[in-house]
Amino acid sequence: MSLTLAQSLLIKNAINADPVLNAFPNTGDGVYAIARLLEKDAVPVFTVWKSGVPIGSIRKAFNSSEMGGLTTANTNRLMALAHYLLDGVNPSQASNRAFFDDIFSGAGGTLTRASLAVLWKRPATYIEKILASSAIGTDAAPATLLYEGGITHDEVYIARNLP
Repeated sequence: MSLTLAQSLLIKNAINADPVLNAFPNTGDGVYAIARLLEKDAVPVFTVWKSGVPIGSIRKAFNSSEMGGLTTANTNRLMALAHYLLDGVNPSQASNRAFFDDIFSGAGGTLTRASLAVLWKRPATYIEKILASSAIGTDAAPATLLYEGGITHDEVYIARNLP
């Protein structure tokens, strides 16, 4: 995935603001080293919503005794979801998280809601943090990923050499 000019500028500014990254020379070895560091987990931890969770992982988060307490309507909603969303669920969308919170609402869904809340999140890499939707990124207020994945040394070189 190619970076936009706006994303490249954010990366340039982040590199310039970071004394460790900015100390690397603007050479092949330097930009390669920066790219590798940008792909490591952000420190301190920066929490983001996952962009995809497989249905099988979601099922494992359900508490079996709480499943037994679901109404027929909520059981049918879960079965329909599993049938139509074979690729999984995108928990970065608030409506998707609300769907599960609604199904497991009340005291009979406390354990499942807590398990799903953990499942929906992950730590971001430094590059993902730079390009995320928010600067907060806490467990209580995760950021949304606007870019997911790694960065090449060519992309770092381009970003560093922007005017």
